[in-house]
Amino acid sequence: MEIRVLKYFLAVARELSISKAAEALHITQPTLSRQIMDLEEELGTKLIVRSSKQLSLTGDGMLFKRRAEDIVNLADKTISEFTSGNDMINGDVYIGGGESDAMRLIARIAAELKTAYPDIRFHIFSNDSDDIADKLDKGLLDFGIFMEPADITKYEYLRLPAFDTLGVLMRSDCPLAARDVIEPEDLRSLPLIVSRQMLHSREVAQWLGKDFDQLNIAATYNLLYNAALMADEGLGFVLCFDKIIRTNEKNTICFRPLASDIKVHIDIAWKKYQAFSKPAELFLKLVREKFGDAAR
Repeated sequence: MEIRVLKYFLAVARELSISKAAEALHITQPTLSRQIMDLEEELGTKLIVRSSKQLSLTGDGMLFKRRAEDIVNLADKTISEFTSGNDMINGDVYIGGGESDAMRLIARIAAELKTAYPDIRFHIFSNDSDDIADKLDKGLLDFGIFMEPADITKYEYLRLPAFDTLGVLMRSDCPLAARDVIEPEDLRSLPLIVSRQMLHSREVAQWLGKDFDQLNIAATYNLLYNAALMADEGLGFVLCFDKIIRTNEKNTICFRPLASDIKVHIDIAWKKYQAFSKPAELFLKLVREKFGDAAR
């Protein structure tokens, strides 16, 4: 199985059309069709359902698409690391993390490094902690940004000098918006929109006084922007961190902190015994200089 063939398959999966994919790849349709059929024969399964209107992926096809994306990304990352020039510092740094205002600290370091070495490129991936850990384990990321209490004991990591404040994002015209802080009893009967990671937070459940399965969970989310839209349309009240969604007196939504001392700390983590590219090595050096060499 060649990387080239994986890229062919991903083009077909993206376009859902042999002709459009062949055009994008600058190869003939018969050549591309044969490559896909040979791939299916090699794997022993159908990846694509062919119809007169449009192609679609089978269940195995969707699984293979995710695996192919990981393989191709890792191959591209590896090639980039080995083809970077020796005389000039250039190459890529891959960072993944959830939504947090603490990412500003990472952005400042990235900007400082980019000023010193203009040919360094940064690639930022946003998702929940499980996805970030999976990509870190597979070598698709150099660093992961995690919100405690994520289990990162298998990594080396530094705690960043920042924390997130937990609260509620809601419509500005609802009665609860008149409060300065939100008490547990304010939320127990309301429809809540909660991140999937937060559903496993014992600290938040203890503050609420109930397990999440005893509450009115209207929806779950992994990235806050869409959850904010849900709140704005009246679906529910979003449990989230401050400073991610911009709010002010002109907005239809607002943020109110919880009446608690729950402070969520943020860590930057990387694989133990990681062999970094030169750009990633310089990035980590700058992180250590800024935040202290407190790897755990």
